[in-house]
Amino acid sequence: MVALWIIIILLLLIILDEQAGRKWRVAIKKKKYPIRRSDATLFTNGKHLFADYFQTIQQAKHHIHILFYIVKTDEISQQFFSLLKQKAQEGVEVRLLVDWVGSFGLPKQTIRSLEKSGVHFAYSRKPTFPYFFYQLNRRNHRKITVIDGKIGYIGGFNIGKEYIGQSTDFGDWRDYHLKISGEGVKDLQTEFLYDWEAATRKKLADRNRYFPTTEKGSINHQFISTNGEGLADDFIDLIEQAKQQIIIGSPYFIPGKKVMKALLDALERQVEVTILVPLKADHPFVKEAAFPYFYRLLKAGAHIYRFYQGFYHAKTIIIDKKVCSIGTANFDKRSFFLNGEMNCFIYDHSFIKQMKNVLKYDLSRSERLTLDVWKKRTIWERGKESLSSLLSEWL
Repeated sequence: MVALWIIIILLLLIILDEQAGRKWRVAIKKKKYPIRRSDATLFTNGKHLFADYFQTIQQAKHHIHILFYIVKTDEISQQFFSLLKQKAQEGVEVRLLVDWVGSFGLPKQTIRSLEKSGVHFAYSRKPTFPYFFYQLNRRNHRKITVIDGKIGYIGGFNIGKEYIGQSTDFGDWRDYHLKISGEGVKDLQTEFLYDWEAATRKKLADRNRYFPTTEKGSINHQFISTNGEGLADDFIDLIEQAKQQIIIGSPYFIPGKKVMKALLDALERQVEVTILVPLKADHPFVKEAAFPYFYRLLKAGAHIYRFYQGFYHAKTIIIDKKVCSIGTANFDKRSFFLNGEMNCFIYDHSFIKQMKNVLKYDLSRSERLTLDVWKKRTIWERGKESLSSLLSEWL
């Protein structure tokens, strides 16, 4: 009985903390950067990405700015740390920013070793009192790297063995990540410096030296940065533009009422809607939280596929042949209303054609979810769905 009362009191304190935090918080509006022209390379395989990524870091001459949600302590993480320490000892400015919750397991010894070698390290969004639980729930989910102000990376990959397919729990890890060169890199740099200064509470001197002159590339694109506001509206705008086809890829599918209505409206006007999610889950309840949405979409004629050959962690939306979004945001309430995210909207027919081919291949390694399969859920699965619906704001 005492334990039950402790749990009840704790839950009440968390709810009160959350409500007070929402009133206290200073809203950080979304940033919609101008349409830029850059060259973009798409990576869908962790081994290929990190081979290129580590080589680019190795070639850095002036500065290396890195933000990840998760950095682990396994073999590939140690390679990553060693490379950063090596570059810092060569005189390159190295800054590593990681989310406090996502990278909570980093040992202090590892951080001290980095700092001793000259790497500048900081945690992003470290929660403080008051409003501890409110701050704890709002994470920096952006994954941004900028090398010498000329090359940038953004997408779904973090640093850890599962992202290169070495986890026995997940197997092949499917994700999408962009390498950007050209004028759009300045926007990734701006975003990184904003997050770095917010975390360290220190302004960097002579910021201009991090923004060298860059050439225009071949692809029109636009970066959009959000902090728990505005992203759902952007996605609704994209969905409402669709005339023939919408393709959504996401590891988590918890769209909420407004985004869900936009999808149902698209189906009503005969737009083909295809959704790709993983078959297996990497977090409790997120898989079940999607099923109430799946039922309504299936009834309305949507095509839903579940990737079975490993884990699908990619985040993308394609609207007709007009626009493709790749970035850090999942198709869920957490990305829409809580986390810091950054997406790249690409307006290029050739790139969109490439993305559709990638998705065609991923769909070929997926099973289709039907209403018959949905109806055969076990009592245990239905119970988890009910609980997931209650928790969906925080999943």
